[in-house]
Amino acid sequence: MPAQNHPKFPIMRFSQLDSFSELVPGVSIRASRLVTGREDYLRDHFPLFAVLPGVLMLESLYQASCWLIYDMLQYKSGLLYMAEARNVKFADFVGPNETLEIACELVKRDGDRFLMKCQGTKGDVVAVSARLVIAPSVSDAAGDPQSLHDTFLSVAKREQFEEMFPKS
Repeated sequence: MPAQNHPKFPIMRFSQLDSFSELVPGVSIRASRLVTGREDYLRDHFPLFAVLPGVLMLESLYQASCWLIYDMLQYKSGLLYMAEARNVKFADFVGPNETLEIACELVKRDGDRFLMKCQGTKGDVVAVSARLVIAPSVSDAAGDPQSLHDTFLSVAKREQFEEMFPKS
């Protein structure tokens, strides 16, 4: 059974990324997120001026960063979390039929923590920028349910990335 279909360990259901355009292993990643206008949350955010919520722009930066780190760790870490969000700046709105282009680069690796410099642009305009500290969950105990979950996620993430960024 493919990891993505395993009923006990669902992977992220709400991907904030549509595609990847570049991966420089251990250095940087580029991805994009199209706001189609059909997203359910746009009805409330905001009814007369629909825009991608800032927290979802930040989530897009985080998810792109995670893919770079998953690749660096050869998908051996199942779960990555955002330990810190520094210098987060929102500078422009992203609305329906607009694309958020995401660029993340590794600034520094300190043990199991990764400092990422990320930016989301709409055309030539910066919409969001941040420095994110991302770290993997750690679970080495044999038989630990978290360890099983991490193993499952490792396989699922590799499959998901290969679907979104096919090698030519």
